[in-house]
Amino acid sequence: MNAESVEGWLLAVGVPAEVVSIGAEAENRWCLLPTGEGFEVFWREQGNRYDWAAFTSEDVACHYLFGRLVWAQVVRGAVGVLPEAAERSAPGGA
Repeated sequence: MNAESVEGWLLAVGVPAEVVSIGAEAENRWCLLPTGEGFEVFWREQGNRYDWAAFTSEDVACHYLFGRLVWAQVVRGAVGVLPEAAERSAPGGA
């Protein structure tokens, strides 16, 4: 996964495009920015950066952003575990 593909993957799981900014800092969005040493991921609000994380690898930064936002989708019930997977993971499941 890279900065060019992560937005498409996020859209595929229902994360609205207006929640993410790739390559530019933007208000009220999760940002993925390249730096001289790698990449930064953070939430920007009222000119401040929150939940900031730095990565030397583009792949790791993109997977981190994807994981954070997909988890938010799971928590709000927009995506979830497929019934077959839930059945397999239940005690006594196949």
